[in-house]
Amino acid sequence: MKRREFLGLLGGAALTTPRAMAQTQGRIYHLGTLTPVAPMTEDSPFGKIVVKALAQRGYTVGQNLTWDARGSMGEIAKIPAMLEELKSRGIDAIVVIGYPTALAAKPTGIPTIGATGLGDPVETRLIDSLAHPGGNITGISDVATTLTTKRLQLLKEMSPKLQKVAMLWNRDDLGMTLRYEASAKVAEALGITVQAVGVREPDDFNEAFTAMDGDMPDAILMVADSLTNLNRKRVFDFATARKLPAIYEFDFLVRDGGLMSYGPDLTESFERTAALVDRIFKGASPGDLPFEQPTRYPFVLNLKTAKATGLEIPPRLVALADEVIE
Repeated sequence: MKRREFLGLLGGAALTTPRAMAQTQGRIYHLGTLTPVAPMTEDSPFGKIVVKALAQRGYTVGQNLTWDARGSMGEIAKIPAMLEELKSRGIDAIVVIGYPTALAAKPTGIPTIGATGLGDPVETRLIDSLAHPGGNITGISDVATTLTTKRLQLLKEMSPKLQKVAMLWNRDDLGMTLRYEASAKVAEALGITVQAVGVREPDDFNEAFTAMDGDMPDAILMVADSLTNLNRKRVFDFATARKLPAIYEFDFLVRDGGLMSYGPDLTESFERTAALVDRIFKGASPGDLPFEQPTRYPFVLNLKTAKATGLEIPPRLVALADEVIE
């Protein structure tokens, strides 16, 4: 074992010393989670990441930690009522996913941690600045422009003759609309024409597919939010049937059948979310905790989907991939 790795293990062990755990004894902490899709329970994939990271800091569900999960299953209008219910239950902090959820949480006064999907929180005026958010919210953010440049470059490597990309996003989500606009500017700078395919509800996907059939793009870039994620299978099927390369923002979409993704490592994002929860439990104000940026951005390829789509993946892309699904 290298000395650096050994020291890293010692640093991690410090999180679970008796002294650290003693700070959480004698009190029960109440954590809520709210998503615009299925509830993030302690047994869900992302919930397990948070539970494990909190356990390293001395919190155990069923002992000194309660976990109250809610999810609106795509019905954004239900989010305010769910927040009021969670507030009435006396939660100490809430972990949220998505810009609409974070925006609805802002006026409640509940200490809020945005784990992912918030878009650019400064541009949407969700916070004052990344360094000093203000109010009652902190979390994890990323830079759409930088990531889009990489995604379009990957599409170009997949399809060297790429001239037009269809960008699919939720028009009703300001965070995702700003992400789309930033992506469109990047594409224009790269000499790629953008076909804007905005949706607002599930029925709009049929119109989006019809529009693409009438003016076929060379590739698809899907901006992830609750609406597009809940309808991801329809996008996968359309791209496969039309033999179109498509890129997504998160690796779970590729594991679920998408072709490829480039974006933040969500395991890291939820581990760091747990660290922010711990700081808030120990008395920190969310508005004083800077928004953090991801440090890991995996590129994931699904060769099974490529084969079904009839696409040949260039060897260089396979070599670049952090994970290849076969």
